[in-house]
Amino acid sequence: MKKDSVQLIVYGADQVCASCVNSPGSKETYEWLQAAISRKYGEEGIHYKYIDIYSNPKNEEHQHYIQQLLDDELFYPLVVLDGEIVGEGNPRLKTIYQALDEKGFQPVS
Repeated sequence: MKKDSVQLIVYGADQVCASCVNSPGSKETYEWLQAAISRKYGEEGIHYKYIDIYSNPKNEEHQHYIQQLLDDELFYPLVVLDGEIVGEGNPRLKTIYQALDEKGFQPVS
């Protein structure tokens, strides 16, 4: 059964993480994901948000992920879909598409 909407959050920073030297930056990854997902699934039902890990958000869920990133337990950009990590470091579209499929989203023709 399809959810009415999901939230895809990308956590990242302006600087490229140490282990991601040859990868695109977090903002570029966020924009790339938004464009790729919109092309495949359309614009409806998927809400995107980018959170800079140095912006100090007040939301506890955001703080939890940010602390793990700052402690090097996770790599950024970190992609979270409705509270589930679906990619980190250099996220793969295939994995994110699979998570969206499991949430009931169908590719548009």
